[in-house]
Amino acid sequence: MLGSCVGNEHMSFLDPQGPVAHAEAVHFYWIVGIMAVFVAGPIFLALPFFLWRYRYGNARAKYAPNWKDSAPVIAFTWIGPVLIVCGLGYFVWTDSHRLNPYRALASNQPPLQMQVIGYDWKWLFIYPKQGIATIGTMALPVGRPVTLHLTSATVMQSFFIPALGSQIYAMGGMVTRLNLEAMHPGRYLGENTMYNGNGFHFQKFTAVGMTPDRFKAWVKQVKFNGTPIDARILTAIGTCSTREQMIAAMPSLASTDGAIYLKDVSPGLFPAIVKAVKQGTTPGLAHAAQGGSGSRRSTTCKTPPPRLARAEP
Repeated sequence: MLGSCVGNEHMSFLDPQGPVAHAEAVHFYWIVGIMAVFVAGPIFLALPFFLWRYRYGNARAKYAPNWKDSAPVIAFTWIGPVLIVCGLGYFVWTDSHRLNPYRALASNQPPLQMQVIGYDWKWLFIYPKQGIATIGTMALPVGRPVTLHLTSATVMQSFFIPALGSQIYAMGGMVTRLNLEAMHPGRYLGENTMYNGNGFHFQKFTAVGMTPDRFKAWVKQVKFNGTPIDARILTAIGTCSTREQMIAAMPSLASTDGAIYLKDVSPGLFPAIVKAVKQGTTPGLAHAAQGGSGSRRSTTCKTPPPRLARAEP
């Protein structure tokens, strides 16, 4: 619990930064409380009593070697666990529906639409209405729900931002959904929690909560300074293992915070990758998704010294 307070990056749902994570933290404390009061509590209370009551030399402790049955003991043995299971079942059932990741969050603002593609070992974040994409950082406006559509260009992966809540899987050829919201500006750890190979520990990113005005300025900055996406970059995304390898192969993608910012992203890119993976074709594609434009030159990925870049808020 204290570990969630360390550093300037929120890393745990015990330090919730969104309504979903807050609800999950409340659910967690209820479950822990029920387990502590009704499961662990009686054990720790009864153990000292039995040690004292049946200690060696206590003549008042009744010795009954032929004891067989006791209705009160049987009732206590069964009623307690039944009540515990019913209580836990109630909270699990109600919160499973209340925290359904597909369920839209209540808000007076329309959700920001995002598309997320998992690669080995990086995440590509697409903002379809803004026409931009990023690798290594995920910006979102504070106080506005975000609806994510997720898929994988490789193996099954698990998308998770603990401080905002709700882990969900991304699978090749399929699309899953996740609804999140950030309540406060800040930086939140994001990661893949499913092991998917040697570079698994590099597949982390920084989600950055921004004020609405700051988010609009950030979008304009990416549109102005970002690298226009083309077939060569798409091929590099699909073939280079990490963000660092992409930057080493294409130095023009480098930025001050270590992230990659792309512009002129086609709205058809995400569905084209879903279709390509489903059909078993090259997920790096996307000559068709970009309307046939862009360079066809090959990209050579180089492996730099391992490191993890951190995005600036």
